[in-house]
Amino acid sequence: MFATLPDLLRLLVVPVFVWAALRDVRTRRLPNRLWPPLYAFGALLLIWETVRLWPLAGFEGRLFLVQAAISLLFVAPLGYAFWYLGAFGGADAKALIAIAMLFPTFPAYAVAGTTLPLVDTDIGVFSLTILTNTVLLGLAYPVALGGLNLLRGERSLSMFLARPVATTSLPDRHGRLFEDDEGATRNGLDLDALRMYLRWRGITLAELRGETDRLRDPGGVDETFDPTDGGTHVGPRTDGGTPTTSGTDGRSTADSGVRDGKPVPADDPWAAARFLDEIEHGAYGTDADTLRGGLEVVAREDQVMVSPGMPFVVPMAVGLVVSLTYGDALFALLGVVGLV
Repeated sequence: MFATLPDLLRLLVVPVFVWAALRDVRTRRLPNRLWPPLYAFGALLLIWETVRLWPLAGFEGRLFLVQAAISLLFVAPLGYAFWYLGAFGGADAKALIAIAMLFPTFPAYAVAGTTLPLVDTDIGVFSLTILTNTVLLGLAYPVALGGLNLLRGERSLSMFLARPVATTSLPDRHGRLFEDDEGATRNGLDLDALRMYLRWRGITLAELRGETDRLRDPGGVDETFDPTDGGTHVGPRTDGGTPTTSGTDGRSTADSGVRDGKPVPADDPWAAARFLDEIEHGAYGTDADTLRGGLEVVAREDQVMVSPGMPFVVPMAVGLVVSLTYGDALFALLGVVGLV
């Protein structure tokens, strides 16, 4: 037999994760509606296999119970824990929870006389295998980035974490500046926050770079606009969009130098504090100093260092495919060195 019916049905989610990875690379956004159907599908398959092995009394039944428990009570909570600690985005956490529900046990597919995956593990928790393969692929990313930077002639400690790009290309990029007005930093301005700021002011990056002195003056902020969520796939590219009623009295903030009937403070370059105060939600953890430092860099430099980051869903999708075909790469590596 090629595979059990539940294992065959699990293959249906592979194209879903591939699509999610491609969309995440392009937009850094995944719709929330993607995950509930995957959770429901995983729960259905779990119930199916539980009924098939009921009353879970024999070795196979007990093993399934242990594997499912590890996947649901250890791997799935890891997704939430990593998100809570800031290591994951929300979509990454939801994707790992979906993996834990969909793949608690190792599947088996007979293909051309060979059973895939090729490398099984002693514990047999397939979601754990997908996670470890994902982590290994994720660790390969900075190495590849460092290699590309080396070919470009870049030799610095940041070559594994960031790469030089043209400042004019920032409106179409994702990631975070790896520098501010004082030099290199790992906590630079998020490029989504940069887009939010430009849309809020109704200006382009070219205007910001060409009219720096005027735009740095907080009293020069006239009408403000909807900042959107900063995504490259939403919002206007050249103007600020539709005026937003940002002031506390519900009117458009169109009075130059005045906000809520009070003078605009002169110690707020770029109106950075005002921007963060007026938007309805945060700007990806950006504070006023980080925003000002990033704006000074992009206004002055023709080339900046950007840490592109890698959405965890991308190596997860690749890790899923590797796991379904090759199996557990870490377990195989440990076997080579004699640790398992």
